[in-house]
Amino acid sequence: MTMEFLITTLIVVLLPGTGVIYTLAAGLTQGARASVLAAFGCTLGIVPHVAASVAGLAALLHASALAFQVIKYLGVAYLCYMAWQMWRDTGTLAISTEGSETGGTRLEPLRIITAGILLNLLNPKLTLFFLAFMPQFVDVGAANATVQMLGLAGVFMGLTFIVFALYGVLAAQARDHVISRPLVMQRVKRSFAAAFGLMGLKLALAER
Repeated sequence: MTMEFLITTLIVVLLPGTGVIYTLAAGLTQGARASVLAAFGCTLGIVPHVAASVAGLAALLHASALAFQVIKYLGVAYLCYMAWQMWRDTGTLAISTEGSETGGTRLEPLRIITAGILLNLLNPKLTLFFLAFMPQFVDVGAANATVQMLGLAGVFMGLTFIVFALYGVLAAQARDHVISRPLVMQRVKRSFAAAFGLMGLKLALAER
């Protein structure tokens, strides 16, 4: 593992994407614990893409327009679903006022993790990314090339979890200030809904 790999990975992970948007939204609507669960779910969602890349399935996805389009539009549909839920303040990212006098939406860890997994799982660009990204830092002719790739993938996933969790926890710190201002909270929710919608549009327009 080289410093170049670490720096490149950190840059990729820091760039705003669906995972970052999701963990930020989880932190603001559900709190710090939810943001960590969201980060964990997004990280788990990377595992199938790594497995596909190592197994060579990414090449099939790249070659098959139908397979790519099917997964892509499933991802688009899910992002639109997340945007709709955020707009209506329902589902996984419904605002929780747990601990207040009026009660609120109870934190559901499994739903939060599952949503994070699906956000990354249904993005075919991730598999192609690993296919193009990982081999640059692996000696493909070496006997332990697969082990090297798995090790790099583990580092990538570890940094993903740490960065996403930090994003979410920082967002959670501002939660009390935002949630106590209904108009601000409404604008924040709609901003996140718009972000999910735009991510869906971007994925819909993506080519292999």
